[in-house]
Amino acid sequence: MTSVDVSTQAEDSGPGGYAAARLRLLGEKERSGPPRRTALARLTDDWLTGLFAAARPPRGVALVAVGGYGRGELSPRSDLDLLLLHDGTADAREIATLADRIWYPVWDLGLALDHSVRTPAEARRTAGEDLKVQLGLLDARPVAGDHGLVAGLRTAVLADWRNQAPRRLPELDALCRERAERMGELRFLLEPDLKEARGGLRDAQVLRAVAASWLADAPREGLDAARRSLLDARDALHLATGRATDRLALQEQDAVARELGLLDADTLLREVYEAARVISYATDVTWREVNRVLKARSARPRLRALLGGRPGGAKPPIERTPLAEGVVEMDGEVVLALSAKPERDPVLPLRAAAAAAQSGLPISLHAVRRLAAAAKPLPVPWPAEAREELVTLLGAGESTVPVWEALEAEGLITRLLPDWERVRCRPQRNPVHTWTVDRHLVETAVRASSLTRRVGRPDLLLVAALLHDIGKGWPGDHSVAGETIARDIATRIGFDRADVGVVSTVVRHHLLLVETATRRDLDDPATVQAVAAAVGTPGALELLHALTEADALATGPAAWSSWRASLVADLVKRVGAVLAGEPAAEPEPAAPSAEQERLAIEALRTGEPVLALHTQPDTSAESTGQSSGESGERGPDREAEPQPEPVGVELLLALPDQPGVLPAAAGVLALHRLTVRAADLRAVELPTELGPGAVLVLNWRVAAEYGSLPQAARLRADLVRALDGTLDIPARLAEREAAYPRRRGVTAPPPRVTVAAADSRLATLIEVRAQDAPGLLHRIGRALEGAEVRVRSAHVSTLGANAVDTLYVTRPDGSLLADEEAADLARALEKALR
Repeated sequence: MTSVDVSTQAEDSGPGGYAAARLRLLGEKERSGPPRRTALARLTDDWLTGLFAAARPPRGVALVAVGGYGRGELSPRSDLDLLLLHDGTADAREIATLADRIWYPVWDLGLALDHSVRTPAEARRTAGEDLKVQLGLLDARPVAGDHGLVAGLRTAVLADWRNQAPRRLPELDALCRERAERMGELRFLLEPDLKEARGGLRDAQVLRAVAASWLADAPREGLDAARRSLLDARDALHLATGRATDRLALQEQDAVARELGLLDADTLLREVYEAARVISYATDVTWREVNRVLKARSARPRLRALLGGRPGGAKPPIERTPLAEGVVEMDGEVVLALSAKPERDPVLPLRAAAAAAQSGLPISLHAVRRLAAAAKPLPVPWPAEAREELVTLLGAGESTVPVWEALEAEGLITRLLPDWERVRCRPQRNPVHTWTVDRHLVETAVRASSLTRRVGRPDLLLVAALLHDIGKGWPGDHSVAGETIARDIATRIGFDRADVGVVSTVVRHHLLLVETATRRDLDDPATVQAVAAAVGTPGALELLHALTEADALATGPAAWSSWRASLVADLVKRVGAVLAGEPAAEPEPAAPSAEQERLAIEALRTGEPVLALHTQPDTSAESTGQSSGESGERGPDREAEPQPEPVGVELLLALPDQPGVLPAAAGVLALHRLTVRAADLRAVELPTELGPGAVLVLNWRVAAEYGSLPQAARLRADLVRALDGTLDIPARLAEREAAYPRRRGVTAPPPRVTVAAADSRLATLIEVRAQDAPGLLHRIGRALEGAEVRVRSAHVSTLGANAVDTLYVTRPDGSLLADEEAADLARALEKALR
């Protein structure tokens, strides 16, 4: 059935016919995108025209579509934005009756309606007071009635908009900034709002409004396609959910992807992010131009007064400040010099970008486009100047980001680094990550730029930072894939063989330090030897240490803390000693800190648990090291002062060694709604005047799920009851879980328990990967107790919703588990956690 046939049936059959025709139209799989939105708008026009005619309107009245409906872009669940416009000659009651005869049938069908009744003068006055009304009227379109009345209003509103642009555009800019701050950047959100987030449909509408002001225009290349992509995604979202929503929730993404015929949810997000990137870049360029024009207009009268009697009324010369060969600053932007010849200078794109970033200035749209159109490809390998300019660009800090994005918007980045295409706008499903893969790589380089004074080869650090996750565009382990790609890129950009080896090694092992420091026993010589063997040289270790910090800081607030920094620094110190020729020290009984010793002596004296809860941890090197649960020697070897731990507080617990400590302590914390962010458990031989005795010392990083922290006395009392069996922790946890039904969301993958590969002579390593949940560590502890193994130490690491717990276990006599025993333990633990 054609759109004409559908419209005719809707008009002939009244509201019921319209509803049926609408359903048929939305069910046509062969018609989607712009044709379906246009057909739906026409169908609705015809129905509303019938309602309008049936109501017998007086002269001088028109029904007007505004906003998205005015643009003819109706999504399946879009609101109908309607204005009943009248010239004021009809009786007010007659106009009210007419409005009711139009609005009520719309409401009766369950359609959302945004409506108003105004004269042209009232519409203009309201638009002058309400910026959103004015933006909607810019897209006013007559549906029925007096078209001349609508044309007059459109002409007046456009004239008002252009006349008031110097005042209203800054107001609109402020509104856009406030909305962006509130809603976030669409292309970096796992559950973006397709309309309101920055780079969404609302910003695309704003760009149309700015263009209508004649003050500035957005770069149009790719903009219409980006709008269509977001509108198509919203259509599919409406059809998949049956609701008028703009939020692309995680649980809806697979259905939306199927509706659009895409491979999977990641493909959907990548398309959405690509569209948002185009709109965001156009927004940046447009507002920069608006502000430049407004600034020039405000300065012009003062300039004329100053130049008063300039001969012949000649204009003042345009100032051009040289920045680099072929690159100048003009009017607050970086542009190409008049003498620049990009077709003969293949290094010019990198030179211009480096100059812009170093100067903290934007690179002009015209300059980037000219470079993209005219610059020749760099020879392979790159000349030294090109490599140096890339390093300069990466080392400029925060100002690198907008310059990099300008180059990327015009395709220059993928031309320089072809492998970049696979990570561009690639989503990261882990909620710990703030950015997409490509932006995370640039942010890591930004973070690394502040650490270059700590390393001997800052150029290698910056390049490794840019490439460390480049393998995420390929299947398999991204570190393994990234090593190969990094080697190819480092060779391409002109590093020698030795430097290429260092960059590829650092990329291959960029997760090694933080994973080892937070999941392994650093007092085990095998741990340190394994890291030393992987890193190879002191220079690579130095770079890896800086990259680890930069990577974590660029990931998100949950990925780095003074606690993690201290563990990594301690590991680097130990590995550095081995690489310098010193043998890894054999494990010795842990040397307790002063506080640990005090608590341990008290625990031995009383035979009961003793604990301390620190809500304001010290940020000095010594106390930061102690809070990690290791010896008092530990501390971050960094130039900058360590920052306070951003999540949780320190809970230090000492008690005589006995069975059931780990599940009891973890269960008590879970009952008190304390989330374990990190934990370390170890047996310490502590000779005292009371006689030698084994004391368990536990360091926990905990955070309250909500509310304030419990009192230490209550924790201790419940721990005593848990150890003597009078507190049934499993039952209490089960009661609480039953009282709070599981929230809707993405189903977590099942837990996985493995025997970690290690050459430890101290214990067998069991690694648990699972969804973080209250009581998880308690369940792990109970399963280990049931398997009759002894926990020598436990290392808990939580990032977002994922927990990775490494347990050093032995037989009761302290010997290592046989391979078959360890495998059986892993299977039993995995079964217990399901």
